[in-house]
Amino acid sequence: MDDVSMDIYRDEILGVVGESGSGKSMFASALLNAIVDPGVLSGEVIYHPPDGEPFDVCKLDDDELKRFRWEEIALVFQGAMDSFNPTMSIGGHFEETLRAHDYNVAEGMAYGRELLAQLYLDPDRVMRSYPHELSGGMQQRALIALSLLLKPNVLVMDEPTAALDLLMQRSITSLLAKLHEEYGITMVFITHDLPLVADLADRLAVMYAFEFVEVGPCYDILKNAAHPYTRALLKAVPNLSSSIEEMSPIEGDSPDPVNVPEGCSYRLRCPLADERCATADPPFHAVTDRHEAACYHWKTAREEIAYTLSDQEQEVLFDEP
Repeated sequence: MDDVSMDIYRDEILGVVGESGSGKSMFASALLNAIVDPGVLSGEVIYHPPDGEPFDVCKLDDDELKRFRWEEIALVFQGAMDSFNPTMSIGGHFEETLRAHDYNVAEGMAYGRELLAQLYLDPDRVMRSYPHELSGGMQQRALIALSLLLKPNVLVMDEPTAALDLLMQRSITSLLAKLHEEYGITMVFITHDLPLVADLADRLAVMYAFEFVEVGPCYDILKNAAHPYTRALLKAVPNLSSSIEEMSPIEGDSPDPVNVPEGCSYRLRCPLADERCATADPPFHAVTDRHEAACYHWKTAREEIAYTLSDQEQEVLFDEP
């Protein structure tokens, strides 16, 4: 990531979207100060707890990080099978987590069973099962329940539905919306699938080449995307309401992380790029008081790059806040 700055508001669902390799997973790990070597995290990650003074996650010691990562913020990875120990039952994972954080095991396991039931799973069956004995959707829901076991205030989900079929994807996003409403959990939902997150998120943050290029309320961005990349993403999404001629892939490839071009990182793929884009990285421009885009051509992009919304995105527009 390159000089990323992002505010995440308590009780909101922030959707982070972009192509594979755009830096979304790195952003998720940075929120927990969990960047894997040889990556290095610099700067600040300021967390505001419900009670108490704000603190910089980057300055926590190992014991403080251990508590922070499960008790304040939890991360759900995209491959549930890779997150579980195949030699340990699901119940064993729950017990191990509770003991590692000095929680009452009996009370914690009872709460874990409640969570599994809320996610439409049979607690008895799931707790005694090994990961390979569960379907992909069941594994992912069990992982979500495990991440909520210590009642964190923030849940970060890195492509949590990527390996699932469309029906299960919709089912899990509906369950997440229910959990968000019931527990008031702040959520960061990271995905390459913009329509999937469209009816879940309050705000969207679009990432390209390791930096954010457009941020705003979900409704505003779907209706009035201002960055050429966001508009190209929306134009490339397959849907039944537009002809094949109206849809087109984004030409070219995203830049290599060690060879990001000077100026605007999207300029080599952008039909609106000019000399200014090649010499200076564009700052954010205010589209509205809550919607901003890092592009010199944010006004003309809305006229030059047309797109047709999918049925899911249309539903979000009909539910205008």
